[in-house]
Amino acid sequence: MKIMVPIKRVVDYNVKIRVKADGTGVDLNNVKMSMNPFDEIAVEEAIRLKEAGSATEIVAVSIGPQQAQETIRTALAMGADRGILIKTDTDAEPLTVAKLLKALCAEEKPGLVILGKQAIDNDCNQTGQMLAALLQWPQGTFASKLALSSGKLAVTREVDGGLQTVELNLPAIVTTDLRLNEPRYASLPNIMKAKKKPIDEKTPEALGIDTAPRLKTLKVVEPPKRQSGVKVKTVGELVDKLRNEVGII
Repeated sequence: MKIMVPIKRVVDYNVKIRVKADGTGVDLNNVKMSMNPFDEIAVEEAIRLKEAGSATEIVAVSIGPQQAQETIRTALAMGADRGILIKTDTDAEPLTVAKLLKALCAEEKPGLVILGKQAIDNDCNQTGQMLAALLQWPQGTFASKLALSSGKLAVTREVDGGLQTVELNLPAIVTTDLRLNEPRYASLPNIMKAKKKPIDEKTPEALGIDTAPRLKTLKVVEPPKRQSGVKVKTVGELVDKLRNEVGII
């Protein structure tokens, strides 16, 4: 079985985000970029399935500028077999990403697509669900455990009420949650080997997909700074402030 793992290049989660002075977006100049953390979990799970003998090949896919090759190399160093870069300088929206992945699935014919439940830059949490709808494949979102047997995939999902287990026929779509696994660090020998692994380049035009944005960002602003708290001496003073200043009682 072939597993496809879409991965996204995002601002590293340790970096403090800065908004551009003109409010048109996030300042990316001289900012460290890395693989989306939820996608790292997806890569790790694909590798574990291959190590267990359930998969034969892992294909890492990224959609973005030429620099996204670095993100693919990270996945290859972790254990993916080859990479595909759909090269575009347009910031692809979730529906566009899903359409591109659908076209790629028609070429690659994976038995399973594992991707992060959301990207930490836009937090949309849409791509996996949209891809499943476009392909008309079963989906298991927010996965915290996977178990593959007899050609069926049992996915334990994290839902508001606790845990839910669903059984999916393959091919299927799975989106990963934080507690699915802990991604491994790439060893130095594997980092060197990753430099020799193949990365194919494609374009949205070759896949027949229009990447023109359908959404327009009007303005980006930083969240308001939190005001410092105040100490009160009595319960009566607290109630007075909550009633007359804050207005919540």
